[in-house]
Order: sequence, then C-alpha cells, then structure tokens
Amino acid sequence: MSTPLITRRGYEGLKKELDTLWRVDRPETTKKVTWAASLGDRSENADYQYNKKRLREIDRRVRYLHKCIENLKIVDYQPEQEGKVFFGAWVNIENDAGEIKRFRLVGYDEIFGCEDYVSIDSPMARALLKKEIDDEVIVKTEAGEFTWIIKAIEYDKS
Repeated sequence: MSTPLITRRGYEGLKKELDTLWRVDRPETTKKVTWAASLGDRSENADYQYNKKRLREIDRRVRYLHKCIENLKIVDYQPEQEGKVFFGAWVNIENDAGEIKRFRLVGYDEIFGCEDYVSIDSPMARALLKKEIDDEVIVKTEAGEFTWIIKAIEYDKS
C-alpha cells in the first residue's frame, strides 16, 4: 500500500489531468462513439469499437483520479526541512564507482512518466529519509546492498 502523500505540483497535475479527461477527452470521445454508432452495424465498425474502448479507459481513469485526489495529503516545503532529505527533496547521490544519480522523492501517483522521480515507499527513498549531505546511505534491495553518498539536497520552494 502506498503512502497517500503528494507534492503540490503533483496534485495540481492530477487535477489538471482529471479536468482535461472530463471536459475535453470524454466529450470528444462520446461524440465519436455516437457518430460511429449511427453508421449501423457496430460489430464490424472499428471506429465504434476503438472509441467505445477509449471511453471505458477514460471513465476508469476519471474514477481512479476522483478517488485518489480526495485521499491524498499535499506536502508543501517547510524551511525546517533544509539540509535533510524529506518528502519532495531533490537528491544527488554518488556511489564508489563514481555513478551519479539525481531524483526527487515523491508520492506514488507522481512517479509515472517521470524517470527522475522515486516513490517515497521505495527502498532508496526509505534509506535516504532524514539523512544529510555527505552521509553514507546503504540501500537494501532484492538485488543486494548498495552504498551511496549524498552530494546535494534541494527543495522546490514554490
């Protein structure tokens, strides 16, 4: 089960997606379904079948977003977080081989489509929480243990 936290930017993104699906995508798709249905035989009507499927996908996503948005807790930046890793932080880490990674700790609903976002529920995020710059972090995963050094911590303050 994921932690129901989200950054303000992530929350606004979900609300925007919901609004676009409900006010733009759904009405357009409904019109296409109605038009395709008016052509007659629906069993061999690719436009009808495709758009009917798309309408079900939109409705499923709208239901999920409605439920999700009402349960999420927005976490805004607080000055007390400065210098330590907490929810919403951008973290730069480096391992002994010199490999450098940069990512942001966010809620589960924000990680999709963002390669540089990591869920707060992930082993990496759990290991980093409350750590400071130059702290050594041991991340335990199914693939083994990995050691990283925190090089930078930043927050979006807007």
